[in-house]
Amino acid sequence: MKTEKKTRLAALSEEYLRLEHKLRLGGGAEKIEKIHKQGKLTARERIDLLFDRDAYQQEIGLLVAYDEYQGQAPAAAVVTSIGLVHGRETVVVANDATIKAGAWYPETIKKILRAQEIAMRNRVPIVYLVDSAGVNLPYQGGVFPGQYGAARIFYYNSIMRRYLKVPQIAAVMGMCVAGGAYLPALSDVILMVEKTSFMGLGGANLVKGATGQTIDNETLGGALTHNAISGVAHFRTRDDRECLEKIREIVSELPKKEETRVSVRESRPPLNPPAKLGELLPEDHRAPYDMREVLNAILDAGEIDEFQADFAKEMICGTARIGGILVGVIANSRGMVRGQAGKPPRFGGIVYTESAEKTAYFIENCSRHETPLLFVQDVSGFMVGADAEHSGIIRAGARFVEAMACAPVPKLVLTINHASGAGYYAMAGQGFDPDFIFSLPTGRMGVMEGDSAVQAIFGTQLEKLKKEGREPDAALLAEMEKVRQTYDRELDAKHAAARGLLDAIVTPETLRDALVLALRTTLNTSRPHIGAFVLPRAL
Repeated sequence: MKTEKKTRLAALSEEYLRLEHKLRLGGGAEKIEKIHKQGKLTARERIDLLFDRDAYQQEIGLLVAYDEYQGQAPAAAVVTSIGLVHGRETVVVANDATIKAGAWYPETIKKILRAQEIAMRNRVPIVYLVDSAGVNLPYQGGVFPGQYGAARIFYYNSIMRRYLKVPQIAAVMGMCVAGGAYLPALSDVILMVEKTSFMGLGGANLVKGATGQTIDNETLGGALTHNAISGVAHFRTRDDRECLEKIREIVSELPKKEETRVSVRESRPPLNPPAKLGELLPEDHRAPYDMREVLNAILDAGEIDEFQADFAKEMICGTARIGGILVGVIANSRGMVRGQAGKPPRFGGIVYTESAEKTAYFIENCSRHETPLLFVQDVSGFMVGADAEHSGIIRAGARFVEAMACAPVPKLVLTINHASGAGYYAMAGQGFDPDFIFSLPTGRMGVMEGDSAVQAIFGTQLEKLKKEGREPDAALLAEMEKVRQTYDRELDAKHAAARGLLDAIVTPETLRDALVLALRTTLNTSRPHIGAFVLPRAL
């Protein structure tokens, strides 16, 4: 029986899903069993109970650090997710105690800060499920000091409390020691679990060493101590399940979220089933394809009201709906595009002067109408050459970048294939603080492709050999191949996700759900979606 060959997208999706399954096990089955024997649930079990049952939830940063520390720090020992609690979009940060007792790696800080930034920018509640032994001491140099070290977490805590009024709920469900204790202390509500939780600036061993006092952890900083004696905590619960149910109750009692001005209608399914994306995308990432057919698998009913449809066709701009929510779509068309009469055709995926001007104008319109933006990236860069330079592409590109950077509306990014060169920046690259960045497993992020890098690095040398009538020797060919392989490895979406350059890899099956949840999250506020936060007094 003949087996049907998998498409490139299907094969990469399966590879990603295998990795995802492995990472979700955290420290592994033995460590999970150990947590259960302590009467506790794992981080992901806690999150599943906290979020509404059967509602879609999106983990942020699952792949962070998966390829570092000899594979011993999956997800950097912390789970950061977005989901619904009584229908309310909520961010959750949960230490994974199956990995080094939930100790903080440098990347743990990066993930917690990203989760806090999502909560701040979108003014949604954030819940901390604390179960951590504190700083992972061998890596303290990357955790403790610095502008974006652990102190930044407490800075964000303070900004959320004093200025932004973002609800922060902390549940101490295991260890919470040293400076880490300031995270719950700077939250609005603190819950603790009897017999399994401890909160203190120093544990019993440290106290004995520092003061000579002998005391057990429960008496020093257990749930009863901090509820009945110190008054630091606000609620005491019998076990993890009761604690999580109490958090759900607290979230349900929060003031009603802000009503959005963005147009929202009943959701409609896309014209193309998401599974068809594998057929639509080419096996060779450099080959052309029909971006409009790809959009038909993402947008409600495949409908888009295209802006300047007959002008600068290499860039698709228009308003559409995802999950009923109105969005301004900006997508790179791929393949050859017919140019103006008497002029050569244009390359899709390249930004020209006219497409930069068109997109800048469209972004400014969406900003005026408070319409969120979705950037569907498959961009190779800006056009180069005499014609491009003489047409003023530098100035047009600057207008494009400025319009995007200063747009106060929510910005979402989805990478299909390429996210390359300055085009990646203009299409809301990470440096411009988009609200969410997703990629299909086919995504490739880098300055340029491997072949282009080889030409840039070895071009002069190859040209000289050609003039001399000689071929590259085996050593040079091997060196060129090594560059290609390095670029291929570092262009991979998993490599980008491991370094926090995107929030999540999504498969065709989860793509629409991820975009809808992200959009719903952004609609919690009409405040400017610029940077991690904008203080009210500065508006």
